[in-house]
Amino acid sequence: MTAETTSRPLLADLRHDVAELAETDIVRVSVHGWGKKDLVPFWFGEGDRSTPDFIAKAASDALLRGETFYTDQRGIKELRDELVAYTARTFGVGIGDSQVSLVTAGMSGLYLVMDMLIEQGDEVVVVGPVWPNIYSTVTVHGGTVRDVSITLEEDGWELDLDALFAAVTDKTKAIFINSPGNPTGWLMERDQQKAVMDFAREKGVWVVADEVYHQLVFDRDVAPSFLQVARPDDRLIVVNSFSKSWMMTGWRLGWLTHPAELAPVIAKLVQITTSGVPQFLQRGAIAALREGDQVIRDLRAQCQAGRDIVFDRLEAWPMVRAARPKAAFYAFFAVEGMSDSLEMAKRIIDEANVGLAPGSAFGPAGEGYLRLCFAASPETLKKGLDRLEPILGKGADQGRGD
Repeated sequence: MTAETTSRPLLADLRHDVAELAETDIVRVSVHGWGKKDLVPFWFGEGDRSTPDFIAKAASDALLRGETFYTDQRGIKELRDELVAYTARTFGVGIGDSQVSLVTAGMSGLYLVMDMLIEQGDEVVVVGPVWPNIYSTVTVHGGTVRDVSITLEEDGWELDLDALFAAVTDKTKAIFINSPGNPTGWLMERDQQKAVMDFAREKGVWVVADEVYHQLVFDRDVAPSFLQVARPDDRLIVVNSFSKSWMMTGWRLGWLTHPAELAPVIAKLVQITTSGVPQFLQRGAIAALREGDQVIRDLRAQCQAGRDIVFDRLEAWPMVRAARPKAAFYAFFAVEGMSDSLEMAKRIIDEANVGLAPGSAFGPAGEGYLRLCFAASPETLKKGLDRLEPILGKGADQGRGD
């Protein structure tokens, strides 16, 4: 080993796109506030209730039965069959078990999708503002993101389809759409999904649809899915997760719905990464699918009540501009005069002891906004809002009735 080798920084040996990968601003804020006593944490995308007992018990029982061995890379047949049945009753779409694969979390599934699709120099058109991990996973695979942003109009968030289609070039490999959306709660309606699918089919590009919030909608039972406007052989991959609807964020379980031809490729990629999801965890997922409809209804009702608690207050604060979302469990609101949302989020931790996510984390169109997760109890929401009002509610009517 030469002196030059031993003196070279360790990070210099890493791939530059990995070594230089920026930490997200959500993590920066959480590090700033981590461990603060009595902090109200609205920064992450999860509620304050743990996984229902019947789901945990199904996994625990399987663990005690000894279901601790290697399993099918794409999930045990019983779970894949349940996902097929869930897709049929939820979306009215018939698929086979060769079109669904279990993965270790929605994020892992998205990373696996980029493993399959992205080569150096490829582009992914991303509809933003959007959760930040999509940017990182495209970058790590040597791709480039082209942003197309929805805009906050008087009637809510809107997407200009002409702008989306104009962003597609001969280097575009995929269009990524998160609907219902994090952080905005934006919902892509069926007619726009059909237009995107028709366009992608004509251009030969993939559509990667993140639909993890499909059950958390407030004006209907379920959000529209790209599966409902696609053909079996379309270039479409839908990413889903058990995390949100069944309160299973820490379980790290998700699934992909995909063309049948991809099944053996996905199995190979799972084999060389995680080797599959532990079977006892899969038993919990089966229980969620079979017995969890009431859990979803209860969570949806809680989130709708939480949304209204939050927006009744936000809409009374003159320096705040926001649209009451149709779905998901976030308030994404603009703050008048705020030019650095990361610093503002840190200030709010220091002065109000409330954790919010800075809009800068969600892509170029996110700056000027803050995100608040309202999947919490009414008491927690009111406590946090009371603390926020001296900072964000300046000029608001202080005579409100709580």
